[in-house]
Amino acid sequence: MTGGVRVVATILVLFVFTIFMYPLQWLAIWRNWPIAARLPWYWQRLACFMAGINVRVEGKPATAPLLIAANHISWLDISVLGSVLPVSFVAKQEVARWPVVGTLARLQRSVFIDRTRRSQTAEATAAIASRVGRGDVIVLFAEGTTGDGNRVMPFRSALLGAARAAASGGAGTIMVQPVAIAYSAIHGIPVGHADRPSVAWYGDMKLGRHFFRLIGFGALDVVVRFGRPIPLGPGDDRKKVASACYEEVRRMIDDIRRRPGPAGARGPVFSEPAKGSKAAAHAPHEGVPGPSEEVASRIS
Repeated sequence: MTGGVRVVATILVLFVFTIFMYPLQWLAIWRNWPIAARLPWYWQRLACFMAGINVRVEGKPATAPLLIAANHISWLDISVLGSVLPVSFVAKQEVARWPVVGTLARLQRSVFIDRTRRSQTAEATAAIASRVGRGDVIVLFAEGTTGDGNRVMPFRSALLGAARAAASGGAGTIMVQPVAIAYSAIHGIPVGHADRPSVAWYGDMKLGRHFFRLIGFGALDVVVRFGRPIPLGPGDDRKKVASACYEEVRRMIDDIRRRPGPAGARGPVFSEPAKGSKAAAHAPHEGVPGPSEEVASRIS
């Protein structure tokens, strides 16, 4: 399947599925039916299949009540994690107003937070705590932003307080599980330092352009590794838990990247480095901000 055909087919199939799913999902959310958690899971699995995204899962998720603390690289993380198990995400408030994306986020039962108002933190914590306490698996992209894919930024601890609040509210000990997302190969060729910024979505990159290029390229392998769950009770320090999750995710990603790739696989996939350039091996794709440029907040 060529890139253009794959993009068109993906959009058409997901559009038809969404049209049929839309009324049932809103009814399920309104009536609090269990299928409200599973319909988005089916949607994300279909999205990954159509886009040629191969997700390999290592380890397994802990049992609910569970809060997942994951690294964040791209908008594609939503479908990758959403295809692994039924989850809901924590997203910034403005995402709810985005065309198409906002609707899909609401259908996913996302928890929206307003980061511009400090007074909203307590409300967001209470909302997340309520959902976790009811048994929903909530994903927190704990870096609070997307990066260039070459490094993991320190995890923020503020919203991890939701797990502690849920525990204090009678849910018992909450499991906070670190999860690593690593885009490992394109068409079987390992993704290295030069290509990670092209897979990542950050800075001032346009969503539409990035979507068409990445989905058009297809055949993208992703590793999702579940780390050791960390219990968080009413008296535990959320900052220590956030730091432990951060170190675990860094360790898991480093381990994934140290694996040997296929013989003969070398050089960047998306673009060739300029001849004679000392930084050629680390050059990002044309039009994509380099790793040293400012990283802007995105989905989470």
